[in-house]
Amino acid sequence: MTDSIYHEIIHRWENGQSMRSIARSLGVNRKRVARIVREHRSARDSGAPPRELPQPPRRRVSKLDPYLEILQQLLERYPNITVTRMHEELHRHGYDGGYTILRKRMNELRTPPRKEPVVRFETPPGAQAQMDWAVYDIDFSQEGRRRVNLFGYLLSYSRYEYLHFTAQQDFDTTIREHIGAFKYLKGVAATCLYDCFKVVVQRWEDDQAIYNPRFLAFATHYGYRPRACRPRRPQTKGKVERHFDYVEKNLLNGRTFRSLEHLNEVTCWWLANVASTRVHRKTKKRPIDAYQEELPHLLSLPKHHFDTSQVIYRVVDVEGFIPYRKNRYSVPWQWIGILVPVRLTEDTLMVYNDRIELIAQHRLLDHQQSGQDVLDPAHRPPRNHEQQIELLRERFARFGEGGSQFLEQLLSKQRYGKHQAQKILVLSRSYERSDMMAAFQRAIKYHAYSYASLERILSVQATPKPAWETLTEQQQGLLQDLTDGNCITPRDSKEYQHLLFSEEDSHADDAPDDQQDNDEQSKDKNDHTQK
Repeated sequence: MTDSIYHEIIHRWENGQSMRSIARSLGVNRKRVARIVREHRSARDSGAPPRELPQPPRRRVSKLDPYLEILQQLLERYPNITVTRMHEELHRHGYDGGYTILRKRMNELRTPPRKEPVVRFETPPGAQAQMDWAVYDIDFSQEGRRRVNLFGYLLSYSRYEYLHFTAQQDFDTTIREHIGAFKYLKGVAATCLYDCFKVVVQRWEDDQAIYNPRFLAFATHYGYRPRACRPRRPQTKGKVERHFDYVEKNLLNGRTFRSLEHLNEVTCWWLANVASTRVHRKTKKRPIDAYQEELPHLLSLPKHHFDTSQVIYRVVDVEGFIPYRKNRYSVPWQWIGILVPVRLTEDTLMVYNDRIELIAQHRLLDHQQSGQDVLDPAHRPPRNHEQQIELLRERFARFGEGGSQFLEQLLSKQRYGKHQAQKILVLSRSYERSDMMAAFQRAIKYHAYSYASLERILSVQATPKPAWETLTEQQQGLLQDLTDGNCITPRDSKEYQHLLFSEEDSHADDAPDDQQDNDEQSKDKNDHTQK
């Protein structure tokens, strides 16, 4: 019954209209009209307001009422008890009612959880920054719908922020975006708050975060302290979390982007002309103005930034390519079958030889591209057939007279002997030089001049080298070149004691240990004498 119908019934009755007529014209039951009029008379005669607040409905008698005392005692003793478990306990006391009525009554009696109020706190200039990732699915006009990751680094005092969209969220990308933020802000905050993602925190032990050693090395290079927030507490770094909401409602709302590159271009403009020039609701300042106050308090950047490049090893295949992320990149054909080091930066792939000389460089394809071949025409073999044969002879001569003789017979007896010779060079990387020489001699003995024959001989007579052994040999050669004449001798652990204890504690601890060592030595001598 709405207030307007209630008022209309009383108004018509006061004007002399009969209850039957009122019920017929308003479409209300006649008994209900009589009850409303009767309640109105009673309230007016007693002096109460004509329309009081509705009274709560009377609870019907249920089978659960005799067990309410037991129910409340169990809830006080076990606040997290389930409805199923409570039903079992009450059934033991004679309750034969249903499950649904018990669940409703338990929801009424349970104390609702109380959320602790979030206390906002401010930090002095340069003391703290907050970093986080956000993920969005965006419909690009040229690239279609794809998922992108937003890196955000915000200074807590000024609310000045660096934003950049990326295709990935891995360790290398996180480090590179940190460096981009440091360059953009021209400094580093003394502390930075993080979520517990694997790039920063490996695990928690005894309420203490165990940080990723590689990330700690990065933080040490810039001299700031990472601080991991406790799990499931996003309000700890609410400043950067709140700013992501502003990004969704202002930057991404009502705009169309052609590609990821165009999105980052718009983001740079938006940061400089919108986000940094507005008056912040909390600080009552423009972030760009507060940043000028905070800039002198930031940690200065080192002379050289942290090296984020990654080094991997790849074997050049028979076609002169090395694989990386489902794509292939060309290498000079002379290095077919050779294990080469590959250095990866954000957008460049560089290939080196065994003397760490650059032999190939390519621009990395986008993360979403796969099955592509990046070919530099200069890496293809020369058109001069004689020059190609001469280079093959030089490579086979490393296996002695048997290798040279096998090559000459292979070229003379096989139609595609040159191609098979290149495949044999790739195969030689997996076996010892002595095994290859023995295989050449056996192939010459039985006139088996083909790649397939040599492969069968090696599979029977030789054991392939494990991949880790080849990699270790390569690394040992590089380390030997680096450490020649620059050897570092090991130090005694006593040189580090002053980092853990004061001098008084060190001397106090040393005396009993020395005395105990002397006692143990004397005891050992006495035991030996008695024997």
